[in-house]
Amino acid sequence: MADGMIKLEILSPEKRLFSGDVTCVRLPGSAAPFTVLYNHAPLIAHLQKGVVSWEAPQGGGYIAIESGFAEVRDNTVSVCAETANIVTEK
Repeated sequence: MADGMIKLEILSPEKRLFSGDVTCVRLPGSAAPFTVLYNHAPLIAHLQKGVVSWEAPQGGGYIAIESGFAEVRDNTVSVCAETANIVTEK
């Protein structure tokens, strides 16, 4: 993983939906939507229905979710979510 990059892992109970290095991640937090950038403070957040999206040098993408949780730690974002079966890469 290069400097300035975040490792993003998105998992559903059925399968791995996305794994890769990204520059930012936008998440639908239950309190409010939020964005994770390089060197973000550690946190665990509950996610509500919405869209998880990301940007990367080679493009970006998004996944619609019903609910889930996210953990941010050491420039790694791990998302476990129930999906709405929409997975798209830009």
